[in-house]
Amino acid sequence: MKYDFDELIDRRGTGCVKWDESPREGMDHVSDLIPLWVADMDFKAAPAILEAVRRRAEHGVFGYTVVEEEYYEAVINWFQRRHNWRIHREEILYTTGVVPAMSVAVKALTMPGEKVLILSPDYNCFFSSVRNNGCEVLETALKPVGDSFEVDWEDFEAKCADEKTTVFLLCNPHNPTGRVWTKAELSQMNDICLKYQVKVVSDEIHCELIMPGHQFQPFAAVSDLCRQNSVILNSPSKSFNIAGLQAANIICAQPEWRRRLDRAININEVCDLNPFGPVGLIAAYNESEDWIDELNQYLWGNYTFLRDFIGKNIPQWKVCRLEGTYLPWVDISAMGISEQQLCDRLLSEAHVWVNPGTMYGPESGRGYIRLNIATQRSRLEEALNRIAGVLK
Repeated sequence: MKYDFDELIDRRGTGCVKWDESPREGMDHVSDLIPLWVADMDFKAAPAILEAVRRRAEHGVFGYTVVEEEYYEAVINWFQRRHNWRIHREEILYTTGVVPAMSVAVKALTMPGEKVLILSPDYNCFFSSVRNNGCEVLETALKPVGDSFEVDWEDFEAKCADEKTTVFLLCNPHNPTGRVWTKAELSQMNDICLKYQVKVVSDEIHCELIMPGHQFQPFAAVSDLCRQNSVILNSPSKSFNIAGLQAANIICAQPEWRRRLDRAININEVCDLNPFGPVGLIAAYNESEDWIDELNQYLWGNYTFLRDFIGKNIPQWKVCRLEGTYLPWVDISAMGISEQQLCDRLLSEAHVWVNPGTMYGPESGRGYIRLNIATQRSRLEEALNRIAGVLK
């Protein structure tokens, strides 16, 4: 490999949420804690990004930032080249992150008291974003099928048919189950949504983190019907490990929706990027494609290592199939204890921090945990050895 993802990076003491935040209020600092919880990676960003940020920092003045045309061109060219999705310049609205973009979309496209449909279990910020905008979360539970998950189409349609349902908030690829939705599935989602006049907001932040044998399909590129009935949220932040640079995009083909989205961006005061966000995005999309391809190979190696290790050493766990993201979803129901009890035990005895499935749905997440494998393989192996030692 051209890039060294095995290099151990010490992130402690850098103001890092993943490594420096305490797992519990009042808990003493655990010096040998291995955090496999929040979704960021322990790898250095691609060299082109580091160089772009370095050059910008050397200028020494960090005032208000104008987003230049090069930014828009980088976004358009990346998605055309990599995903065969033609985005028009006027369709792009920038903001500080995908979660703020999600809140913007909910505010712009709903009225308080309406319902927003999600596929549960789902990313925990979906719940808070919907509720913070005065709407009700409406869940349709994904069906476990073998080592993966499928949409319950009958229930999905019944929930769309609810007259108070106005938006379907999609996670594509799906966090936490690791599904990469197919073109046929996305088309069927939109057909049902159109039938009941439900708008689709698709969070596609994990779109570059795709495992072998799978292909990411942008929702808006499925068909013109999908393009006209959707708002897409994306960013290089998750894939290129630059969340702290804070740059994301809302892409919408509908002029009236876009006007409302732009208004909501300004109401929420998430309309200004810092000086490093645009240069980081441009370097990611224009100069770092080989880096993301090697990253996905490394992550796949971590996943296969995790799956094989658990199969041999923790047979009471069942690792779900990972199609995208770096967040394996693990069924621990055979242990006969709650996911929270297990997480507490792993934290206190193994000094490994993982997330209980109920973070992503109080019912649909029951009996699962979520792991973050975007770390050096030696560190992942150490964490798994600790876990196995405790559970044995």
